[in-house]
Amino acid sequence: MQISPPKPLARYIKHYIFLKNTEDMAKHLRLFADGNTGLIISPDIHMQDEQNSNLPLSFFYGQPTQYKDLTTTGRFSLLAVVFQPYFFNLLFSVAAKDIKNEIISASDILKDQLLPFQESLYHNEDPQSIIAALNAYFMKLISAKKNPEPWLIKTQQYMLQNRGGLSLKELEHFTGYSERHIERKFEDHIGISPKKYSTIIRLHHFLSLMKNNPDQKSITHLSYEAGYSDQSHLIREFKNTIGLTPGQYLKTENKLAVNFIEIPFT
Repeated sequence: MQISPPKPLARYIKHYIFLKNTEDMAKHLRLFADGNTGLIISPDIHMQDEQNSNLPLSFFYGQPTQYKDLTTTGRFSLLAVVFQPYFFNLLFSVAAKDIKNEIISASDILKDQLLPFQESLYHNEDPQSIIAALNAYFMKLISAKKNPEPWLIKTQQYMLQNRGGLSLKELEHFTGYSERHIERKFEDHIGISPKKYSTIIRLHHFLSLMKNNPDQKSITHLSYEAGYSDQSHLIREFKNTIGLTPGQYLKTENKLAVNFIEIPFT
């Protein structure tokens, strides 16, 4: 279940995702880059990373530049809060580049502020009501913060509108700032360079073309439509970001979210 935030929060939160697993068997999940950071809230999840280290029940994740393989055991429910790329930096005044690829316990930052939401999830309350309470919580948090730099939001939206097909020179012309200034601001506020962000946008544009392909166009055709110079370029970026080929991704049955999929155990 994917739910959009109210309009006043849309510039800070992209959407919420509610997931519930009712099976006792272990699951192998993969999180990969979509250009955003986020927060996972759960009262009962048993999740481990690639090193078999236990993850906190609730945690923030920084800007991913490589996919993360996670394993869960037993039943669970979780609520993912997908932030706009610059929101984590705005909220906690932490340079986004410093938490790139990091997982941070939510209690280390927010102490016990998330406990009411975890308890609501544990008692199977209506996800819509939990999200309404989270909306109020985040509105209160951001009321004491400065607004993000307007030019940065406009630039990020401009890149999304152009599906990652802009050069640094074009961004320089659009913003009126130097390439170095743009790169520095992106790394501080979003966590990655404009070039890397463009790469992620273009890949997700290709994913949307694959998803909405009623005419069954070939992957080669779709790769050119997404702006790739050749299919080998697409496959290289696809494997670097997701760890699969486009064909393998298409065969993946359980796509929990646009950047969160279940991988069968091998």
